[in-house]
Amino acid sequence: MGPTKKCVTCARVVGIITKMAVLSGVRVLEFAGLAPSPFAGMVLADFGAVVTRVDKVRTLPINDVDRLARGKKSICIDLKNTRGKEIVRKLCLKSDVLIEPFRPGVMEKLGLGPEIVLKDNPRLIYARLTGYGQTGSHAQKGGHDINYVALSGLLSKLGRHNEKPTPPLNLLADFAGGGMMCVLGILLALLERSKSGKGQVVDVSMVEGMSYVGSFIYKSLSSLGFMWPNPDERGSNLLDTGAPFYDTYETSDGKFMAVGAIEPKFYKQFLKGLGLEGKLPHQADLHEWPTAKEQISSIFLAKTQSDWCKIFKDLDACVEPVLSTDEAPLHRHNQERNAFAFNNGAYEPNPVPKLSRTPGSCQPKPLPQMGEHTVEILQQSGYSPNEITELVNEGIVECPDMKSSL
Repeated sequence: MGPTKKCVTCARVVGIITKMAVLSGVRVLEFAGLAPSPFAGMVLADFGAVVTRVDKVRTLPINDVDRLARGKKSICIDLKNTRGKEIVRKLCLKSDVLIEPFRPGVMEKLGLGPEIVLKDNPRLIYARLTGYGQTGSHAQKGGHDINYVALSGLLSKLGRHNEKPTPPLNLLADFAGGGMMCVLGILLALLERSKSGKGQVVDVSMVEGMSYVGSFIYKSLSSLGFMWPNPDERGSNLLDTGAPFYDTYETSDGKFMAVGAIEPKFYKQFLKGLGLEGKLPHQADLHEWPTAKEQISSIFLAKTQSDWCKIFKDLDACVEPVLSTDEAPLHRHNQERNAFAFNNGAYEPNPVPKLSRTPGSCQPKPLPQMGEHTVEILQQSGYSPNEITELVNEGIVECPDMKSSL
């Protein structure tokens, strides 16, 4: 039985999107890592780049932990073997971008540092994504998102009053300050290359990337008063849950509503929805914030989340339900915006920003098995079947099913 009309139509649409992709023709070599570097590679792949992930031989399947590999290809190489390094250098010759997530000096020890591969290919964009950057006293230290956000100074601002700092999952340093800043650096370098014809090294530190994302916080700290009445006391200021009109409130069914009624016009509508018009102190009366919060909390507890959604549906009050990750893809607005795609039995966010002529796409793009494309990539690089068989037999490269690949 041939494909259905619907399948043919979908295939044509995907084909059109692929042809229009803004990064079509850009070839990326991504060395396997966790979180930030796979995210950077995924974003580039979503917008049309051909991303090849370099996995190590004889390791646990990275598919078990790398959920950000959609649309990529995988080649398994023994990076400690001389012939394995030669393969990487050959791949670099035809690549536009290289992304590596190792500690400073690792690629140099492998003989694959920027001073070597940029000499081979002067147009290469060599992106180095680390926690602390390529230099400095912490350059060789290990760390995770929580450590990087801590060193940026911003973790000190996250949390409730009289409670310890609360890490925001691993969203800020890994993905905002790390992966997304890496993408930005790569795109800037590609733009510059279009003028100069030269590649360059992109040094992305997650600590510095996180600090840069927090520029508004740093720049606003000098403006005390209404926004930062107690800058040294976490959870006591305008945007850190200190204000009664910028916080989350529990409802009678154990769910929550998120309130961001900062401006007076929104605050007025907020009070209208609560039935508290003229019954609370002035919004800027900082000393009354705790008392106002108690009153608001008790009112929210009197109704369900669904009830409050109906009450605030037509009020421009900056009040929304706190949705679970199961609920968010089903929300009317998110569906109208096509914010999520349903792939392989689960929802995942669609690429942003939305470009009118050259949009990104995340479907259909399966996760690659480790080494799934080893033979294909080697063939495209000029290796003969006999040479590939030899490389596989000697353990220099790996592929899951040699017979079906050759």
